[in-house]
Amino acid sequence: MKGKMPMLYKLTDQLQVASLKLRDRFLHHEAPEDPRDSDFFQMVKAETEPYFNLVAKWEELALDAVKSRKVIVHPQQIEATRENFELILLHSYYIDEKPKKFMELVQAIDYVCQQIKY
Repeated sequence: MKGKMPMLYKLTDQLQVASLKLRDRFLHHEAPEDPRDSDFFQMVKAETEPYFNLVAKWEELALDAVKSRKVIVHPQQIEATRENFELILLHSYYIDEKPKKFMELVQAIDYVCQQIKY
């Protein structure tokens, strides 16, 4: 587990940076004219794949760290953080969530990330 902790910290930092980028995208982009447009869907799929991979790897390492008691976070918080990240990821492209709710998701992600890092 020793070798996995630095990677978990690195991925946690990347997750926080990604959530801020997605927040900025949400705040500064317009909703798509046609969210069912196949070109738009293909663009979203291509652009979001690295983010989905990041959060999946982060969740795996974070759950390992929880199980071995290297971090003091509940497994449900890790799973909820992955779900919240996936939500902001999609909402940042489709712009179909209220800003207050979107910001609450970003804050929840940041809170768990901070718990892991400290």
